[in-house]
Amino acid sequence: MIDRPDIENLVKKVQANKKYEAITPKLVRRLSKSAIARGLSGKSAVKDVRNKLHQIGGAYFKQKIDYSQCLNELKETDKSLNSDQLQQFCARMMGLHASTAERLPILEDFFRTCLEPIAPVKSILDLACGLNPLAISWMPLQTGFTYHACDIYMDMLSLVQSFFDHLGIDGTTEACDLVGEVPTKPAQIAFLLKSIPCLEQVDKDIGIMLLEKIQADHILVSFPVQSLGGRNKGMPDFYQDHFYEMISGKAWGIKKFTFQTELAFLVTK
Repeated sequence: MIDRPDIENLVKKVQANKKYEAITPKLVRRLSKSAIARGLSGKSAVKDVRNKLHQIGGAYFKQKIDYSQCLNELKETDKSLNSDQLQQFCARMMGLHASTAERLPILEDFFRTCLEPIAPVKSILDLACGLNPLAISWMPLQTGFTYHACDIYMDMLSLVQSFFDHLGIDGTTEACDLVGEVPTKPAQIAFLLKSIPCLEQVDKDIGIMLLEKIQADHILVSFPVQSLGGRNKGMPDFYQDHFYEMISGKAWGIKKFTFQTELAFLVTK
């Protein structure tokens, strides 16, 4: 049996590094428990947990984000989703996170094309959201839509919540470790954008588990078509095959969309 003080001590050591201090302790605690259960201790345990946190999310930060500065800029922007000033702010913020930065060149087409079959969208559950909620201006949404965003980074969620509040959006945020728990909040559509490959670093069966448990009529799943270093390495074919193998035997409707920087599937359950 693993002693709780041992787990909490490892959590404290892992989060002593500023790169990991804003991550929800639920995730750090679960990874710490796993490391200790595998016989790791001391620096080896700390390194193991930090490596997994890097794979899950840390690798996607192009630079350290100054959230205080972001919030100050947000306060000075217009409070209209159609405002050029607001959209320029959102694009600049999304450029700070590798996942949304890759989507910027296709942003106009991505959400319009992928959501067209079910538009206008009335409710969204955005899982492992990153800074994607800032793309709301480019989504075909119904008046009075709701948006629930989940991620492991609490400082980033604070910015997203401030964004919702600034614009008067009916939006909420939640710190969430998807491997440990799947939000039960229902929605018309859930976003799972480029998240499965990261989560599979921790649990290789997480993809189908999420698709089965997410409480949404539709799920927009996407995969990267190149590595963070910009190499293709046959990734589109690999992830397409991986996705279809994952959902083999499921009587779900599937629409495939191919973009320059992303491969997407609209799943209808």
